Amino acid sequence: VQLQASGGGLVQAGGSLRLSCAASGRTFSSMGWFRQAPGKEREFVAGISWTGDSTSYADSVKGRFTISGDGAKNTVYLQMNMLKPEDTAVYYCAAGRFIARYPGAYDYWGQGTQVTVSS
Repeated sequence: VQLQASGGGLVQAGGSLRLSCAASGRTFSSMGWFRQAPGKEREFVAGISWTGDSTSYADSVKGRFTISGDGAKNTVYLQMNMLKPEDTAVYYCAAGRFIARYPGAYDYWGQGTQVTVSS
């Protein structure tokens, strides 16, 4: 099983980025995005479940970020708008059986992609 994330980069505050993640090797019921800033714990950003077509967001990104994807293709996207300097982190995609806000619930992880938002 492999998860390949892409789309990170450097953007000014107020700008947008779109992250992509493609999983191969098996199908999953849920995929999500986490992020980890230097010196901080990995935190939940957003998740999507193909079962029931549901989504979930951290309060800090609600209204600015949108998760979407295609369960049949095991692909998930994270559209990030109105980016803030505090969104700077390494973003990881994850795949598992259900949406959860704790990393331990996910079985597989991508390699991470850096997002840097300048003020």
